[in-house]
Formats: sequence, structure tokens, C-alpha cells
Amino acid sequence: MDEQVQMVEGRRRRSRAEADQVVAAFEASGLSRVEFCHQQGVSLASLARYRQRKAQGEEATANRWLAVEVSGVRAAVGSGITSGLAIELPGGKRIEVGCGFDIPTLVQLLNVLEHR
Repeated sequence: MDEQVQMVEGRRRRSRAEADQVVAAFEASGLSRVEFCHQQGVSLASLARYRQRKAQGEEATANRWLAVEVSGVRAAVGSGITSGLAIELPGGKRIEVGCGFDIPTLVQLLNVLEHR
């Protein structure tokens, strides 16, 4: 009995990293979704799914709790040391604000850091 085997070209699944690269390429391309998908051989549904998954991942990352350490150092009256806030970021970067800091400037700085 002869069996005829037919090869069907299947689409391979992209890894999470590959899907993120597709989204980044789309966002950098300046093309419409239809144009980009046609050029790259990606379906509109796949691009939409990749973009939604990336947005959900960014939202989950943005809403996580961070550990806070309360310093036991107190400023002595007249010592010239001002009390304030300090935030140490991953990689050793540090943001410090003293008493009477300019709130709108801090808000502007935080907005810039959120969108990087």
C-alpha cells in the first residue's frame, strides 16, 4: 500500500524575544501595520498579539513593588545636613532630593525615567 505524504509548510512559532524584536522593528519602521506585515511576512493577528503581550508585560513591570530601606541617619540641627529622600537605582545610580525640593522638577524627571 503506497502512502502519499504531503508536506505542508508550517509556520514556526516565534520565541518571546523574537516577538519583541518584531514589535520593536514595527515601531521603528514608521510603516502601517498592513505594510509592515506584508514586508515581513507576519500576519496582522500575530503582530497584534505580540504588541498586546508586550504592553501587558510592560504594565506588569511598571506596577511592581520595590524594596525600600529606611536610613537611620538623622540630621543634627545646625549641622548643615538636610533631610530628604534618596532613591538608589539598579546599576548604582542614585537620585537625591533635599528638603524643600522642587516637586514639578522631580515629577518631570520621573516621567522621563519611566519612558526610557
